[in-house]
Amino acid sequence: MTQFYSKDDAHQLNRTSPHSESSVISGSQPSFSKRRKFLQMAVRGAVAGFVTPAGMELVTPSSIQAQTTLTPRMALRELMEGNKRFVDVNLTSFEQDLAILRNHTSELQQPFAAVLACAESRVPVELIFDQSIGQIFVTRVAGNITTSEIIASLEYGAAVLGVKVILVMGHGDCGAIKAAIKSGEAPGQISALYPHLQPAIDREGPDPDPDATAKANAKIQAGLLRKASTAISGLVKEGKLLVRPAFYNIASGEVSLLRPFDADSLQDSSDTDNNR
Repeated sequence: MTQFYSKDDAHQLNRTSPHSESSVISGSQPSFSKRRKFLQMAVRGAVAGFVTPAGMELVTPSSIQAQTTLTPRMALRELMEGNKRFVDVNLTSFEQDLAILRNHTSELQQPFAAVLACAESRVPVELIFDQSIGQIFVTRVAGNITTSEIIASLEYGAAVLGVKVILVMGHGDCGAIKAAIKSGEAPGQISALYPHLQPAIDREGPDPDPDATAKANAKIQAGLLRKASTAISGLVKEGKLLVRPAFYNIASGEVSLLRPFDADSLQDSSDTDNNR
């Protein structure tokens, strides 16, 4: 994970806006000016990577390198290693300077991965993979289902932005799955989700376990994504993209990679590589 610059410097810079600069004590102004100049140099240097006069190496962010240096399996490994840091409460993404990241990504995004996740407050995608601004292209919909809008969004992520891996991620205690299993009346248009989730429910039998159903659904949706999109399937065939189902355990924080289903038979494929 790329190490950025001192948060103390950014904090001092953020405390003083162009409208409040006069509030800085005059005796500390030279020090502040030096910090601001350093941060301005750091932003410019973050694009290509160089060593400052003070000897601090400014490294190109991994989200930029991803377009040229990461293979699909390396990108998947980066996600899983980030999740391990999350589980171990050893996050590194917070060490990055958000002001510099915002500046760098204000006109350009180059994420290395995309995630199709459920619309769920307990699944903070960037956090659970220990990533920051501009590193993961996130799409969300209840039940992490592959609607035409979601497919179009992920095609943009893969074909235009150049992500190397798409993770279709279900999660434990999923309200959409539970509602679809009950298949009762629901307010508004919630029941519109049910047909998309029914294949996973049917596969799990007459008394389906919600978490097992969520895993089956992630596998099915990943298979449908590969099958429904010629743009995505083409990149997969060329070895430029991975599409993998996964499951997030809300209690433990761990993401597990799942063996994909064959999109036609809904049987487990022979792909057993879990990259863990």
